[in-house]
Amino acid sequence: MQFLPDPFRTILAFLVVLGVLVFIHELGHYAAARWRGIFVERFSIGFGRRIAAWTDRRGTEWQIGWLPLGGYVKLYGQEGPGDVTDSVDASPGHDPRGPRFHDKPVLDRAIVVAAGPVANFVLAAVLFAALFMAVGKPVGTTTIASVVPGGAAERAGLMVGDRITALDEVPVTRFEQVQAHVQPRANQPIQVHLQREGRELVLTATPLPRPGAAEGAAAAGLLGIGGGAPTYERTDPLSAIWGGVSYTADITVQTLGGIWQMIAGQRGTEELGGPLRIAQLSGQVASLGFASLVTFMAILSVNLALINLFPIPVLDGGHLVFYAIEAIRGRPLPPRAVEYGFRAGLAVLATLFIFATWNDLSNFGLFRWVHGLFG
Repeated sequence: MQFLPDPFRTILAFLVVLGVLVFIHELGHYAAARWRGIFVERFSIGFGRRIAAWTDRRGTEWQIGWLPLGGYVKLYGQEGPGDVTDSVDASPGHDPRGPRFHDKPVLDRAIVVAAGPVANFVLAAVLFAALFMAVGKPVGTTTIASVVPGGAAERAGLMVGDRITALDEVPVTRFEQVQAHVQPRANQPIQVHLQREGRELVLTATPLPRPGAAEGAAAAGLLGIGGGAPTYERTDPLSAIWGGVSYTADITVQTLGGIWQMIAGQRGTEELGGPLRIAQLSGQVASLGFASLVTFMAILSVNLALINLFPIPVLDGGHLVFYAIEAIRGRPLPPRAVEYGFRAGLAVLATLFIFATWNDLSNFGLFRWVHGLFG
């Protein structure tokens, strides 16, 4: 994609990244439904008016919508329990399409719902494993390649060539671990364990707050150092598979930790982004090469899985919460309770979408441009 102009590269990369992630997510739901004997009425990539559609020999309609911001799998009988008829002709024994989704045991329904996020976790592990075999696994380094003049690292005495071995007694082997430890600790002293010309040193550095944080938000901490480019070593298939699984687990833990830091006020929320940010990053990463784009796709796949597992009604995680309650109670929640839950979930998602879009527009400089336009 490097030969394409920036706007076309951004659009194409965004469609490829989001299309693959959504397809794999919905494919997880589809495969689990087939496994549990539930008929799939429609498999859609994108929303809105369809631009292409076909029906397979099993009667499932496959379609592509014009709005590529998601997708869905429509299962037979996925309406609310109150909408399912009780006529004899519609009973599972007389229906050629099989039992309705809501007629299946709660465990089957939970498996189908959880399969989407699971598919995204599996995709991330597979992409990482493929990269480790084809390109190589990045061999982490914490050797300092550059020091920002006047930054926290220079004030503490850190120098180019120092290799950081631990922060506050926590061992680190990759520069990403250094960043993850430093970001939530603005203005907090950190014990930096390092090696310099064969000597072990312990220095105290106090990360400075990142400039430009929103008012009232916790600023991210900066040491003011840069890491060197990692080296890559190709691995055998078994090591690559294990590496893909462990990398996926590491990213999951780091993402959950970042979310908790935002909730606890230890980290600013300016990092939250929506479709506009994803499109921008897709174009930027695509310009760096295919391997970088695949890495970005794997990381985004983990994020998509985690977002869908949030216990918010409408999302997969919200459905799983309802099924857990049903399993404990021995019967489904009342339809009115489910309806109110979905309304609340939609309100939460709408709020998050608006907030993420606001962040995107702020990062693009739109509001600064408008402010300058009107003086």
